[in-house]
Amino acid sequence: MSLPLSEPDPRSGRWLAIECTTEACSVALFQDGALVAGEYRQLGRGHAEALVPMIAALPERGRAGAVAVGRGPGSFTGLRIGLAAARALGLAWSAPVYGYPTLALIASMALERENGPVRVATTGGHGEWFTQSFDGKGIALDALLSQKPQDAMAHGETLIAGSQAEALIAGRQAAGGPEGLALALWPDARAVAGLNPAHFSADLSPLYGRAPDARLPGGRLPDAPATSAA
Repeated sequence: MSLPLSEPDPRSGRWLAIECTTEACSVALFQDGALVAGEYRQLGRGHAEALVPMIAALPERGRAGAVAVGRGPGSFTGLRIGLAAARALGLAWSAPVYGYPTLALIASMALERENGPVRVATTGGHGEWFTQSFDGKGIALDALLSQKPQDAMAHGETLIAGSQAEALIAGRQAAGGPEGLALALWPDARAVAGLNPAHFSADLSPLYGRAPDARLPGGRLPDAPATSAA
């Protein structure tokens, strides 16, 4: 049931999807793009305790020919839990593991409801928001950013999706900015089959979206993680 690394597409074969990069935690099992079973929970915390039982509750304990997992940005802890679980299952099942950008999944979910383009705005760290724009086919139009809310509100897209969509629209309108449509969405593994296949990659490095808070001895920052969601 394995798929070649050159053709990652959850619409073909049997896939397990794992998404726990935000307050939400979800898993899904697909067969040729059709949802076989899945579960979504708004946890806030406790992803490590919830994820494995959620996978085990799926048919055949979630076993699949390929695994897809969110790479972030989002919770440092949550995205690492998801990536570790996906790697472990891929090793146990001799199955390829693919990562995808979390904001791209949210954009895809929004585009199932409304026409694009869409800007995604989700909760980041230290009061900032992760933001990125996508065209009507779900392809990224710009780089992933970690922005202060007032800076995020400067963008003029009509359609805004994500956990901070309503706050962005409300703040923008309060400042005399353009109106828009807010879709309060959290990433959901049950929607992974609708994600543009161009977003899947064998690269499983986390997309943190911002530089780490920790500093090395002498005050030097560690190498900042990549923020591109391409």
